[in-house]
Amino acid sequence: MAIRRRSFRHNLLVKILSFSLPILFVGQAVALSKARNSLLLSAQQNLTSSAIRKAEALETGIQAIDANIDLLAQTEAFQSNDLEAVQLILDRVIRDTKPYDISCVELKAPQAKQALINTCDRTIIPSAKQVPWLQSGSVEIADFYVFSPGADAATASTPTDPPSATNAPEEKEIPIDRALIKFIVASPVYGKDNSLRYTLAMEVGLLQLQDATPQSLVGKTIVIDQNQIIVSHPDPDQVGKSISDLPEASQLDDIVGNVKAGRSSFVEAAHLSSKRENWLAGYSGFDVPVSPKQDSVWTVLAATPADKALYGLRQIRQVLFVLNIGLFIASILLAIYVSRSLSLPVERLIRYTQDVKDLSQLKSAPRSSKIWELDYLGTVIERMLRGLEKKSDELRRAWQDAQTANQLKNEFLANTSHELRTPLNGIIGSISVIRDGLCDSKEEEREFLNQADKAAMHLLSVIEDILNIAKIEAGTLDMKIAPIDLRTVLQDVIEMETLQAKQKGISLIGPELLAPLMIEVDHFRFKQVLLNILSNAIKFTDEGQVSIQIATDERPNQTINQSLEQTTESVAEIFMPPGPWVKIIIKDSGIGIDPKHLPKLFKPFVMVDGSHTRSYEGTGLGLAISQNFMRLMQGDISIDSEGTGKGTTVTIVIPRLVMEIQTSEIDEVTRVATNDRDVAKAMSG
Repeated sequence: MAIRRRSFRHNLLVKILSFSLPILFVGQAVALSKARNSLLLSAQQNLTSSAIRKAEALETGIQAIDANIDLLAQTEAFQSNDLEAVQLILDRVIRDTKPYDISCVELKAPQAKQALINTCDRTIIPSAKQVPWLQSGSVEIADFYVFSPGADAATASTPTDPPSATNAPEEKEIPIDRALIKFIVASPVYGKDNSLRYTLAMEVGLLQLQDATPQSLVGKTIVIDQNQIIVSHPDPDQVGKSISDLPEASQLDDIVGNVKAGRSSFVEAAHLSSKRENWLAGYSGFDVPVSPKQDSVWTVLAATPADKALYGLRQIRQVLFVLNIGLFIASILLAIYVSRSLSLPVERLIRYTQDVKDLSQLKSAPRSSKIWELDYLGTVIERMLRGLEKKSDELRRAWQDAQTANQLKNEFLANTSHELRTPLNGIIGSISVIRDGLCDSKEEEREFLNQADKAAMHLLSVIEDILNIAKIEAGTLDMKIAPIDLRTVLQDVIEMETLQAKQKGISLIGPELLAPLMIEVDHFRFKQVLLNILSNAIKFTDEGQVSIQIATDERPNQTINQSLEQTTESVAEIFMPPGPWVKIIIKDSGIGIDPKHLPKLFKPFVMVDGSHTRSYEGTGLGLAISQNFMRLMQGDISIDSEGTGKGTTVTIVIPRLVMEIQTSEIDEVTRVATNDRDVAKAMSG
């Protein structure tokens, strides 16, 4: 399936939202985590402090009960053994308002099976195994025992439950933010003779402030006695049970162990009630007397449901939710604004490029004036389009040049076929006359043979030009560079062209060179260049003269170029060899050349008159071959003319060889040049 492409604005919008929204949600999660940790830390500190306060209050309450029972035992009624007076005192004690609540009392004589007074719905006096005075009747003035009420008193631990005594007095109003922590206290009552008269037991409830409302960290009260029996619990079903029977037994066992070690701390309890909800609890301990010389440690927990302790987190979550909704909407609006502000300049640039129909009428690229990069992009696009305009013009000119070159090649083929056909016809005609015996004498046969030989040499030169230009273009032309005296080459060339000049009635003026002028060139190729230039000068001159001038210079290259630019504009672009050089200037007074045709003269297959009916023969390869020969020999060639009928000047520049040459070496060079000249004369003869 093809991938659906989306617009720049759409992609930008998606990318902005895909980056901003996760950051927004992660920020919300981090904020909630920080808030929860802060609320947990606050709950830990407050619930631990609340547990310590609860433990201190319970311990203080037990001490007050112990003191009041001691005072009660010292009253006249108990000392005189008057049961009616004792009954009245106990009724008054139950009714009076005190820091603690007495649900019921039980009075029992030693070794008696029935209680003398009992306002409870069950017997609450401990068995003989639990208290020592019922075992041996020993006297312990400080005896005071505290016991867990057990599962039978479970319902009495809730704030709303009334006392369970059958003969209970009028029910007292208990505030809803307080709870009764019920337990049983027992103490012996001795007579004046220190004999044991009674065992007095009371079911006592201490009021404990508790609050599990949202954001309150007072907490519900949980009390565990020394036997790990739950004395008080917010869930009445748990009262009287051993902590080993609860799901969180191991956790509660650790709490009891910490309390016995004297530590107060905080814990997150998984399940402290039948509702299976998480609770937070601070815990501490308080001392409870179990013998005259020993106290046991009871455990107090200030516990509250986690959702109530972290109730503020709900409000924070709501605030963050509203804030996130606002930030989400703001992010979308910001993303739309940013994507629009960034995409509009891009869209304007797209429309700008789409509206370009004619590069010659190119307008300036739009600028946003707000985003530097997009403005620069517009500048680059405009610059690129203007570059394309320039390149298109160059391509158009190149196409025109290609068309022209194609036309020139067609003309070249036509001219070349004419150049090839004309000498071939002469050769064939001359040979046919001799073969058919139409000649009247040997001299006439020799004349026809000479004409055939000239036609063959001309045909050979045409073929040689074609081969040379092919080798030059293929880069396979070999040059044999060697020192040679320029005088020898010029002398040979002038001698070979003197006859042609005399036949046309024009003067051929050569230079006067008295001393050797050594150059390093390919002798055959350099001679071919001079012959081509001098032959063209004579061919295109009908009257007047053709002159050859020689100039040398050993000044630095920069000075040479400046001097050449001052003498003639035609050599302004000529390649000047480094170091000393020789300049050969060939001037004629011939037909001249229109200056507009000068740039194309050194191109292959190009002639000013390219028609096959032209007045002058040739393939149009001579100047192109000559220029390539000279450049391969580290020189160059240029041509200049002031216009039609004003003659032509050809300048050849070649490096000059400055060295000490022995006479024998000069003679050797001269001998080689003379041999080459003789060979050339023999070929032309």
